[in-house]
Order: sequence, then structure tokens, then C-alpha cells
Amino acid sequence: MNDTTGYGVDTLDPGIRSGFIEGVNGLTMHVLEAGWEDGDRPRLLLLHGFPEIAYSWRKVMPLLAEAGFHVVAPDQRGYGRTTGWTASYDDSLIPYGMLNLTRDAVGLVSALGWDSVDGVFGHNFGSPVAAYCALIRPDIFRSVVTMSGPFGGPPGLPAGELRGSGAAGSASIADDLAALDRPRKHYQLYYCTRPADADMTNAPQGVHDFLRAYYHHKSADWSQNRPHPLEAWTATELAKLPTYYVMDLDEDMPTTVAHEMPSAEEIADCSWLSEAEMAVYAGEYERNGFQGGLNWYRATRDPECVAQLQLFHGRTIDVPAAFIGGSSDWGAYQSPGGWDRMASACTKLQGMHLVGGAGHWVQQEQPEAVTELLLKFLDDAASV
Repeated sequence: MNDTTGYGVDTLDPGIRSGFIEGVNGLTMHVLEAGWEDGDRPRLLLLHGFPEIAYSWRKVMPLLAEAGFHVVAPDQRGYGRTTGWTASYDDSLIPYGMLNLTRDAVGLVSALGWDSVDGVFGHNFGSPVAAYCALIRPDIFRSVVTMSGPFGGPPGLPAGELRGSGAAGSASIADDLAALDRPRKHYQLYYCTRPADADMTNAPQGVHDFLRAYYHHKSADWSQNRPHPLEAWTATELAKLPTYYVMDLDEDMPTTVAHEMPSAEEIADCSWLSEAEMAVYAGEYERNGFQGGLNWYRATRDPECVAQLQLFHGRTIDVPAAFIGGSSDWGAYQSPGGWDRMASACTKLQGMHLVGGAGHWVQQEQPEAVTELLLKFLDDAASV
């Protein structure tokens, strides 16, 4: 790897290095790496979500390396210091479709000189990428863990019917939410709108405070995060979700999370996300904006991208799999029935775990507990 000084170098564990890998499906991919010293170590690939970067894995990478693994976490397409992508609202969404994002992961493994990885772990929007890696190329990705978002299987037929995606593929649910006594809208549909990037990039409170409020609102630090299964994909049930998932109709995301901005004392007490660490995220999004990540959401509604995935309709993940979420994370339940569908989507499901004291950012909020679960999973997977 071409070693270089990358973002967050002063807030990274000494056992993590930052560098660039060229020739990854048209990208020059920025990665964080730990445990590279010994060439024969088992290999792990860690995939971040939105609005995150590879840096979100900084707390578990040294622990996995100490346990004997060679760990790589990239800034994915549209994020961070990875280059070779564009993210205009009017560009084709095919590069941001799940099939091409999976191709990015395959390309990275190849560019690293690896033939396979022992595990691919994805958080948030990295979760379906990891799942499709294992579903499409089980010869390369020998086990998979999804975090915060259970995998319910490929989209069904006919075209446009996104299994479990609900709001991302349904105009009627948007109308039903808007017609509630307290008019609402689903965050995925908001993220697909043209103004969303400018709303967040030019947030009145600044990108730093916007992200601080966003992360706080979805974490276990926000005491009102008490998730439970929803009964059905209906407006009245979805309206039970916090406003970071089902927003007030007339508000954008910066306004939504500003209502829950933590106090100066709460920020000082936040052991899992210091102000120095927060500045790393803010710096990357101030430079890039949010459109790269938002295009991932838009691709879930794009007919061409959906049609590509329908090729795998009915196919299951047949390598060892597991799910990890936070006990205070609504992500496990935001899509009604998604939790149960993962059992049928994965033929070798080895557990679904909710970690106490963690919200949506489970690998940052409780890195030791998450690492313990991952290591046990890898040990069990090796015996399957």
C-alpha cells in the first residue's frame, strides 16, 4: 500500500495506518489498515455507512489486529478521501447501485493482492454491500456480519418492488405519512431529493454541529431511543419512529436533529466521540458534501439498479452470517419484518445480537463488546 498521511492521523491508534490503493474499479481508494505486519494473517474487510467514513471503524480495528487479523477499512465510493467518483444529482446512479458497490469491494480485495477475506463486516449502508458481497461472491467473502441493518434478501419481482424497502419504493406510503394529523415524511425519500445535499452541506449550525446532533440523536446517549418491532408498513406504525427516520414534513434534516443537539456537558461526557474525532468527520463532509452518500439512497429507487439486483431474486447467503445492532438502535426495526426476514435470507445464520449501551453507531459506542462478538463469530464460522 502507498503509505501516506491521511485524515485523523492524530486521532488514530498507532497500530492503524492510512494510505491509498489504486486501480479499484476506477477508484483510487483511501483505506485504513491494521495488522499488516504479518503476511499470513486471516483477513477482514470493514465497510462503513452514512454519514460515515472508514474512520468509523477506528475503535475495533486495533482490537481485531491484536487478535491476529489483518484488517482493512476503505472510504467507499462517494466518501472521504477516495477519488475517481463524481456525485452530481443529475449523473447516472448505476455507479452507486449495489451491484457496482459490490464490484468496488471485489476490486479492493484484488488490488490488495488477496484472493479472499475471512469476513466482510458492514455497518449501516455498508451492511447491504457486505451482504451482497457474501451472496454474489461467497468464494471471496467467506463470512459476513451486518450491523444496524438486517439483510432481508434481494428485491423481488416485478421491477420496482423493493423487498423491505418500504418508503424507498412506495409513493403511497409517502402520501399516507403526509396525510397524518402531524404530517410526516420518510428520511429515505428526503435523502433522495435534490435539496438534501445543500441542506446538510450548508446547515445553518455548520456541518460539525449538524453531525454532532445527528450522531447524538441516533445513539444510546439519547434516552428516548427505546426501539421495538413495528407491526406493519403503515403510516401510523412508521410514525412511531424517531424523527431522524420519519421527519416532520416541513423540516429538513439539519432542523430535525437540531432539536436534539446535546448540551456542552453532554458533548464533553461523550466518551465514544470526542470533539477531535468529530472534527475528522466534519472536515471530510465539509470538503466533499453529502451527495456521494445520498446517491446510494437514490440508487435504491432507480429502476435500472433495482433490475440488476433482481437477477439474484430468491438467492440466499450461504456462508456463515450474523447480525449485530445496539439495544437502543431503531435500525433493527425501522423496516417492519426485516429482523425476521434475515433468518430466511441467510442459511447459516449464527446469531442476531443487540448490544447494551449502544445505539445506531454500535461499533463506536461499544467497540469492546462488538469485537468480542465478532471474534466469537469468526471462531464459530471457522468450524462451520
